[in-house]
Amino acid sequence: MNYKIKKISGDASFREFYRVKKGLKSSIIVKANKEKQRNLINYVIINKVLNDNRINAPKLINNYYENSMIEISDLGEKSFYNFIISKKNRLSHYKKLIKLIIKLQKIRFKKIYKIGKYKLRVEKYTKKNLHKESDLFFDWYLKNTLKNVRLKKQKKIKKVLKDELDNIYEQLIFKNNVFVHRDFHASNIMMRKKNLGLIDNQDAIIGNPLYDIASLVDDVRIKFSSNFQKRLLKFYHRNSQFSKQSFEKIKNDYDILSVQRNLKILGIFVRLYKRDKKPNYLRYLPYTWQLIMRRLKNPVFKKFKYLLIKNLPIKKLVKVSIV
Repeated sequence: MNYKIKKISGDASFREFYRVKKGLKSSIIVKANKEKQRNLINYVIINKVLNDNRINAPKLINNYYENSMIEISDLGEKSFYNFIISKKNRLSHYKKLIKLIIKLQKIRFKKIYKIGKYKLRVEKYTKKNLHKESDLFFDWYLKNTLKNVRLKKQKKIKKVLKDELDNIYEQLIFKNNVFVHRDFHASNIMMRKKNLGLIDNQDAIIGNPLYDIASLVDDVRIKFSSNFQKRLLKFYHRNSQFSKQSFEKIKNDYDILSVQRNLKILGIFVRLYKRDKKPNYLRYLPYTWQLIMRRLKNPVFKKFKYLLIKNLPIKKLVKVSIV
């Protein structure tokens, strides 16, 4: 049988992806010369956990760990992003994704999973994790935005903003006790006929129930109105295991985690530009800022918003896409 191998577009990681066609069948080769544990082994283990819980994820076909590769099942070439981007009526389609998150949150995770001689210890989101992620904003975005500002002043700005973020993270209400995909957005959901498949699962963690909701609804790649976002959040509230909690509590954690995540994204996109020579992500920076400013209307951010406006040229940053 003839094999056809074609490199396919990847993501923001160090991984490479190849589609292997064998007649009418196809599979995906994932190659990762860096961070093999995370990009290959963790990916295989989390995928198995998802499949065991009747959530469609790539299945392992062959492992070539020693050669830094795995072969997995192909979930198709069409992402939810490709499907939804031209749709005018998006609400019913997004409700299906909210239901998928609710299903994920019902998974009962073990502390340790094993596959052969390899194992994965499932972490819990901590405040330290939140800071480590939002520090990407300071270390990459802020550093390059304020490159004409003296280093001493840069450090001062970083300290006051980070100190206030610490106070804000203390205001999170819900416990870290559900499955969190960590990068749940339209491009990581594949569609084959009516079946939804979840990819890029290797960073799953036990965390706050609003994290994946914020990731999906405040997706920097697709623009939504505030009203549309609120309708999705209310749909989650009504249909999740947290329906007896007040909507204000849901909104509190959603706003905080959205800001935390989008600060991280600003840093990651600038890092991809500066370090990895991938400038195409810069076009998302203005809308990322708009989402942050939308969430900063929550009173919990009163001081943080004041500090941002005082220390950064916010009006300029919201409009400019190149750092």
